[in-house]
Amino acid sequence: MAKDFSLMEDSNRSSNPSIHDVSDTSRRQVLRGGLGALASSFLAPLSAVGAAAALTGCASMGKVAAAKIGFKSVAISTADSITVPEGYIAHVIAPWGDPVGIVGQNNPFKDDASNSASEQETQLGMHHDGIHFYALDGSRRGLLAMNHEYVDHGLLFKDGMANWSAEKVRKSQAAHGVSVVEVQEKGGKWEVVNPSKYARRITANTRIELSGPAAGHALMKTAADPSGKVVLGTLNNCASGITPWGTYLTSEENFIFYFSGGDKMSEHERRWGLRKGGVRYRWHEHDARFDAVQNPNEPNRFGWIVEIDPQNPNATPMKRTAMGRGAHEGATIAVTKDKRAVVYMGEDARLEYIYKFVSRDAIKPGGAAANATLLDHGTLYVAKFNEDGKGQWIALTHGQGPLTSANGFADQAEVLIKARQASDLLGATKMDRPEWIDIDKQGWVYATLTNNSDRGRSNQPGVDAANPRANNTQGNIIRWKEDVDFHATTFAWNHFIMAGDPSLARPEAKGNIKGDMFSCPDGLWVDGRGLMWIQTDMSTSAMGKGDLKNFGNNMMLAADVLTGEVRRFLVGPAGSEVTGVTETPDGRTMFVNIQHPGETPSELNNPANPRAISNWPEQKPTGRPRSATVVIRKQDGGIIGT
Repeated sequence: MAKDFSLMEDSNRSSNPSIHDVSDTSRRQVLRGGLGALASSFLAPLSAVGAAAALTGCASMGKVAAAKIGFKSVAISTADSITVPEGYIAHVIAPWGDPVGIVGQNNPFKDDASNSASEQETQLGMHHDGIHFYALDGSRRGLLAMNHEYVDHGLLFKDGMANWSAEKVRKSQAAHGVSVVEVQEKGGKWEVVNPSKYARRITANTRIELSGPAAGHALMKTAADPSGKVVLGTLNNCASGITPWGTYLTSEENFIFYFSGGDKMSEHERRWGLRKGGVRYRWHEHDARFDAVQNPNEPNRFGWIVEIDPQNPNATPMKRTAMGRGAHEGATIAVTKDKRAVVYMGEDARLEYIYKFVSRDAIKPGGAAANATLLDHGTLYVAKFNEDGKGQWIALTHGQGPLTSANGFADQAEVLIKARQASDLLGATKMDRPEWIDIDKQGWVYATLTNNSDRGRSNQPGVDAANPRANNTQGNIIRWKEDVDFHATTFAWNHFIMAGDPSLARPEAKGNIKGDMFSCPDGLWVDGRGLMWIQTDMSTSAMGKGDLKNFGNNMMLAADVLTGEVRRFLVGPAGSEVTGVTETPDGRTMFVNIQHPGETPSELNNPANPRAISNWPEQKPTGRPRSATVVIRKQDGGIIGT
């Protein structure tokens, strides 16, 4: 999500060091050549059809050949269109508002935004984000599970936020969540299958169960749910992950924006960034769940990783509390030699943390049913990056170190609900907005750190001379390699790329990219050949200005992790973010999500002029910009990226 810097959450007031406070370039240089000894194979055999395709970034690691980038770079652009390399073609499927394919619910999108809330509940949601392809018939037919992160009420309604009502709240809630659509290749093009027995919408009002240590805890109980085990909905779904047993993991990122606090906040509420009136959504005016004064525990029921079975539309989604609460940006799974799941998670907020969860039990054959409770048992860790290029994973375990009743943690459930406070006490390293995470074929784990313009300002964490990234407008990609195996509690780390523009005068903004420049890395995915795909999230409030003046629109690039070379592959339309990428198993079809085309610097369109910045993808004279999935193929039918 491209965030207005004035609204971006910044609630970490702990004294923990930042990543820049401990950085030392004499020990951590961007590696341009070989990466040393390869890690051992870590991916268990997949039991679910199609899981191998979406987990290609975590493929078995034997001898790895260099993944060459074969396409010609595309130029920076400010056009209201999609740019792809010579020899590639792109077309749009599954835009916001199209029917997902639920039998008997074929409600078409209305260009004037007059669709009702009940119609939106059967249509693709707004602001597409994380996405994964689940093969049903090799590389010709499958399911796309995708997130819908947030909404622009200036586009969602004919009159924007005027005449605010319960019906508008319900439609806004219906445009959030997750869609599952069936897609197939037909006549050389991909299309959504309608109707489909798999088609599904999960919204901010869908019944979801809580599982794991925090389920049923006193801090999770509300008047509407005295059991503390059933939540209505998931929201602000950002990045995603796929499990080896074939399920989909969706993350709840800026959930706190939807809640309205009172005049006086508790320490817990302040630490999680609760504000009086919330941020923009106004749901609390017609849905008391989002009034944290009336329902102070309701915010505790959001911020979890949600597990969904895309191949079973009747399966209840589960919020897995053992993995901790946070403003999560995705959940990427690796598998240990003894077949346990390790889930890496970033928390996209300034000065927050990087986590991993290690399952107690091994993955079992038999798919989703056999592993229905695997993510309910295990250990959550938070990362501490040391100045010597080493690091530790510190367990968030009740009774260990400061995580005791004396410090406000009555039990393990409270540690997980208050994961930020626990990490503060454990001395974890504060990061510059850690977002998507993925793993290359050499065993390096990468995380995008999008930016932090507050770095080095008065009363904010500073930087050291070895990492001169005060006013970190450009962001970077950090990586680490676990000692021995993915469940290890120690690791070695360095910076892979410092993003930036070498033409700028300010040293902190130049970067060290080898190839095409970019800023604000966000989306990250390693494909089956080992190519890393980087997607950018320059805020619409900052694009084309200051340090970002030369980058044009947001983009997607490919990086060769063995050489460090970076080439620009795609540029998105005006006002959009490029986010979410997946491929078919044969690597010949790529799906990329384009989020919020036409977004204004305020992130809220004028409903009287919805086409002011973009009219992508349809360019109708009476239309409006719509987030959508772009299908990319080579004209010669070859592998994407070659």
